[in-house]
Amino acid sequence: MIDKFGNIFYLIIYLVHFIIVGSYAFQLVFGTQKFLEGRGVDKTATLITRFAGSFMIAMVLMAIYIAFIRSGGLDATWAFFNLVFIINVTILCAKFYTLKIDKTGLTEKTRNDGIYAPLVLVIISALLCYCLLYTSDAADEGLGVDLGGRRII
Repeated sequence: MIDKFGNIFYLIIYLVHFIIVGSYAFQLVFGTQKFLEGRGVDKTATLITRFAGSFMIAMVLMAIYIAFIRSGGLDATWAFFNLVFIINVTILCAKFYTLKIDKTGLTEKTRNDGIYAPLVLVIISALLCYCLLYTSDAADEGLGVDLGGRRII
């Protein structure tokens, strides 16, 4: 499996990222009541919380498929990694806006992990997106990588 990732460092980053996403997805979908109560959110948010969690579960299932089942490994998966990165960035922006600027619906139970966890995921997914796929493509093509018409050597 390490050969799919180039080295153990990228495999560990990959696993850490999707374990974090998977733990949040599990909390959102299967531990919804505890998740909401821990943040001082009314139970009327259950449907939208589980809806958001279902997208995270889909991301984790795709990550499992790429890492453990797909014969091509990471080849031609740039769109998935870019989508994961963009999702993480938008979650971070929305959480930052809600917690630090708008402050709608904040309670005494509101915690800053709403910003810290997405920030960590943005950093990890950026590493995955730009380092892992860059090195994978560079290894396949020899000297450089073609990024939509621009060649990086």
